[in-house]
Amino acid sequence: MHNRIRPYAWGSRTAIAELLGEPSPAPHPQAELWIGAHPADSSSLLDLDPDGIPVREASLADVIATDPTAALGPAVLQRFGPRLPFLLKVLAAAEPLSLQAHPTTEQAELGFVREEAAGMPLNSPNRNYKDRSHKPELICALTEFHALCGFRDPHRTVSLLADLQVPQLDHYLALLAGQPDPDGMRALFSSLITIPVSLLEPLLTDVFAACVARIAEGHPGSTEYRTALQLGERYPGDPGVLAALLLNRITLTPGQALTLPAGNLHAYLSGVGVEIMANSDNVLRGGLTPKHVDVPELMRVLDFSAGDVPVLGGHPGRAGEWVYTTGNAEFELSRIELSGDEWDLTHDGPQVLLAVDGECAVQDAAGTSITVRRGRSVWISAEDRGVRIKGDGTVFRATDGLVAAAGTGGVVEALPGTGDEGGRVVVDPGSAGEGDRQAAPRRPE
Repeated sequence: MHNRIRPYAWGSRTAIAELLGEPSPAPHPQAELWIGAHPADSSSLLDLDPDGIPVREASLADVIATDPTAALGPAVLQRFGPRLPFLLKVLAAAEPLSLQAHPTTEQAELGFVREEAAGMPLNSPNRNYKDRSHKPELICALTEFHALCGFRDPHRTVSLLADLQVPQLDHYLALLAGQPDPDGMRALFSSLITIPVSLLEPLLTDVFAACVARIAEGHPGSTEYRTALQLGERYPGDPGVLAALLLNRITLTPGQALTLPAGNLHAYLSGVGVEIMANSDNVLRGGLTPKHVDVPELMRVLDFSAGDVPVLGGHPGRAGEWVYTTGNAEFELSRIELSGDEWDLTHDGPQVLLAVDGECAVQDAAGTSITVRRGRSVWISAEDRGVRIKGDGTVFRATDGLVAAAGTGGVVEALPGTGDEGGRVVVDPGSAGEGDRQAAPRRPE
């Protein structure tokens, strides 16, 4: 596959270039490597000659449109229509992304119809809903990965902000202290995100000064306070900096993952990861960005429930495989650690393989074989049978999630805290052991 790179300003000049074996640093920030058939930037399929030289190139989106049954399989085609239901990415964040959330399917449908009726062009920078789909996501860390994700437990948030000892915050804190539930969190968030500029600037000044003082004292919430200072420097005068103090501050180690359902307020801060999502472009932003921010629409989709965040290490599949189960029908992601063994990858739906370390040989039933090196990917259609891989390294496998969604349930186990005021992580029972963490993929060099 030949995949497209998105050059957003927050991207890294080195991570994707090094993964692809290209000159580093790149002349421009490289934020996302898109691997799939998104209409805005579809990957291309390359036919190679016996020497590995491309002799023909075709858009994956066009290949799927030409024969969707062969590409997707009957079940995926019936459920999602003639389009690939997932998009795989390599995300490389050198700077923080926007504070954002994604809608449910019902919210996306209503929003799309409303904006269509208003005559808003699909490419309008002020458009919220580019399609009718929800956009659940999962990010799996390749390097240490930092994120804000979901609202923190109200009692810990009150404690964290009260310890700043900023009198101007007392009025806002009372909203949550007096009602430590989703309604109180909604009231606090909406008050902070819409605070008038005349009040915001002096409040931010005092909050930043207090953050510096608490860090110097070695406060347990120093990680959260440092994050606020970093965001304030990157986005001066942005109320999203205050809103970010309400969220869980999460650090993933390589191989750990976060799943982001509809309504989850989040912001990626830094790191490199493999991301998979429903094939949608619907994003509601609340700050930390120069892009369009629509606070009223964001408030409609946000889930204000608060608490610990599930951190997935993957459920053991076959030996050497970890499956990141989310229950989403659009996608499933697994990580395969190859050590010379051979795997059968036959599946009734579409598949994409991405090598992030080492290389593997992919062979079909006819005996045709290609080598997939680090940073490269391969498309496997639903009609491809008897597909096998063999090699040494780490490969991510993206498929539809129809089978997994039909037969999974979610039980998670709360583990001890991370030492941050940001909130405890919750690790799924398939990844609580040290053995899983030791088997995490090797970090990109």
